[in-house]
Amino acid sequence: MSTSSGTPESWISSFCALLGHEYFAEVSEEFIEDDFNLTGLQNQVPMYKEALEMILDVEPEDEDEEEDEEDREDEEEEEEDDDDAVMRGENGERLTGSYRRASERQQLRLAHDIRVIESSAELLYGLIHQRYINSRPGMQQMADKYGLHHFGSCPRVFCNGARVVPVGCSDSPGQETVKLFCPSCLDIYTPPNSRFQSVDGAFFGTTFGYLFFMTFPEYELSSKGDPLNLASTNPVYNPNPDQAAATKSRSSSLTSTPVPNCSPTAETIVAPPPLPPQPAVINGVPTHNLAPGLGPGKIHENRIYGFRVAERARTGPRMKWLRDRPADINELDESARYHEQYGGDPEGEVFSGDGANGTGHFQQLSRRKKAPVRRRRKVLPDGTATNGPPPQGNVG
Repeated sequence: MSTSSGTPESWISSFCALLGHEYFAEVSEEFIEDDFNLTGLQNQVPMYKEALEMILDVEPEDEDEEEDEEDREDEEEEEEDDDDAVMRGENGERLTGSYRRASERQQLRLAHDIRVIESSAELLYGLIHQRYINSRPGMQQMADKYGLHHFGSCPRVFCNGARVVPVGCSDSPGQETVKLFCPSCLDIYTPPNSRFQSVDGAFFGTTFGYLFFMTFPEYELSSKGDPLNLASTNPVYNPNPDQAAATKSRSSSLTSTPVPNCSPTAETIVAPPPLPPQPAVINGVPTHNLAPGLGPGKIHENRIYGFRVAERARTGPRMKWLRDRPADINELDESARYHEQYGGDPEGEVFSGDGANGTGHFQQLSRRKKAPVRRRRKVLPDGTATNGPPPQGNVG
């Protein structure tokens, strides 16, 4: 394959340009040529050497050409033997098509080998791609695709159009197809287009999704504002409490039988208690990027004629805790809770004493229960055994 400029296109570029391979990044040849990055792949890919040469657009070595010449000579000898042993009819005429020519067998074998090598090359490139996107240059390529919205957005309404990244459910090939991970609801989805159903999820692996957002915590996971007009259906998105109360009042007035003192008016709405100061960053992640699509008000509730369905009903909600998120983010700070229970400074190391002269010690280590010291069993000159040091003085 060649480009419009006349220069031949590399195998990697042509592979990534195929329909359904839009999620792939172009692995650099320097990464592939490093043997350290290919450790362990030789046992997973059949015809590993030929597949690697196809990926790198390397011509076969001279040894392979010599082997091909020897095979060609052997096949020519077989062809002569076939001519001598050709079948003839009752009158001695030659029956054509009785034996397949050696040249035809060679063409069929070459075509079969090429198909096997191409399949092995795709498998090898996918396994290399799994490792490449976890490296710094590969992560940057995927970040560029993420910024251009190449991977699509989450289909969940409450995620507010959050962008997704491709991930795999397994690191072993042949287990699952590629999935899309949403950082807003922390869930995975099947790609909407069927052309991605033939892409193996192991080509992206289980590490990339989480490592990507740890590497780029500054990305905004969801759109600002209310682009999907969620405030009209859920008051949690409406910053005006009076308007939210009016919206809920109008929705309750649609019921056939009004219930006294139960309509959610502005007087009956109890404001939630004020939250303590929220940290800007928790566990290395900005607070506004910590699963913004989860939590109170962002979980769909089934209703029948405006009435909420009981949780114990057959049609009630199930596994609601999967979408739960505390309103107070401080509850997720495990480090602060640990140091609050056991003491110490969550911002730094728990260290006391003078570290310059080596007299300091860690308080946490000192609180650990020490195992009893085992003493070596010693035999005294009189033949008695003791577990401690020998008594002072002469043993008489």
